Amino acid sequence: MRYPIPAQEIAVETVVVNSRFICTIGEARSVDEAMAFIRRVKERHSTASAHAYAFRVGYGASVIDGCNDGGEPSGAAGKPMLAVLQGSGLGDVVAVVSRWFGGTKLGTGGLVRAFSGALKAALEVLPRSERVERKTFLLELPYPLFERARLLVAAHHGTIAGEEFGANVLLTLVFAVDDIAPFEQALRELSAGRLELAPVE
Repeated sequence: MRYPIPAQEIAVETVVVNSRFICTIGEARSVDEAMAFIRRVKERHSTASAHAYAFRVGYGASVIDGCNDGGEPSGAAGKPMLAVLQGSGLGDVVAVVSRWFGGTKLGTGGLVRAFSGALKAALEVLPRSERVERKTFLLELPYPLFERARLLVAAHHGTIAGEEFGANVLLTLVFAVDDIAPFEQALRELSAGRLELAPVE
């Protein structure tokens, strides 16, 4: 599985009717990482009157969503931010919008637009990279096939993470999930069906 993630942490400021909003957005691979990110942003912007947040950990069917209004009226900040993240196509992402009150109340509708708008502004300039799910396998093979197997691993974008030389060669291999099936097919052809990958849990 491949999916887009934030390439780095960024912060973008917007102003709505004298209220300042700073959206800080970054990567989080777990709920614990997301909460640690949120705590760091709150400490960095400790003078702000509110810190609303939203996160999406994982991607696709296996995603954990979270949000919080951060002291704003219920439903005025966290949920609108989460809706923006859900529409962004990103996985493993956390966003905090810190607000400094400018003296004019925005009302619930104004807050929804301001918090979601702050996040949209940050997403527009956010650099993105790609997460590629990888798996590790063991492969035991006879010495005569060692060199050809190494070439096969390279041809299928795998990496050899370890080599042990005993009665046979034991390789520790790492592949992107999308590359496993083609490599297994090529391995069967190379070894006339004798060699198989053993997954490492």
